[in-house]
Amino acid sequence: MSAEDLERYETEMELALYREYRDVVRIFKYVVETDRRFYLCNAVDVKVRSETGDAYFEVTMADAWVWDIYRPARFAKNVKVLTFKDVNVEELQDSDFKLPED
Repeated sequence: MSAEDLERYETEMELALYREYRDVVRIFKYVVETDRRFYLCNAVDVKVRSETGDAYFEVTMADAWVWDIYRPARFAKNVKVLTFKDVNVEELQDSDFKLPED
């Protein structure tokens, strides 16, 4: 596989991931950004921990979607992240666009 083939493959995977994000973002309430990942979820809890003297964040999410090009399954029932870096949590606004009900 040439470098061009690899670059084309990664570009196609990123585009597919973006399209998936665009399709699923409406079903989630929160966007969570950590230093390593980007998540969509419907429940999030952030706690500051400092048992060893250094403060870190414990982020717990439920019903999550993970922005990761290399994960074969991006949906997760529960996610727990421990990080010493910043965590950003934003509540998504309800859209005027509603998904059709069956």
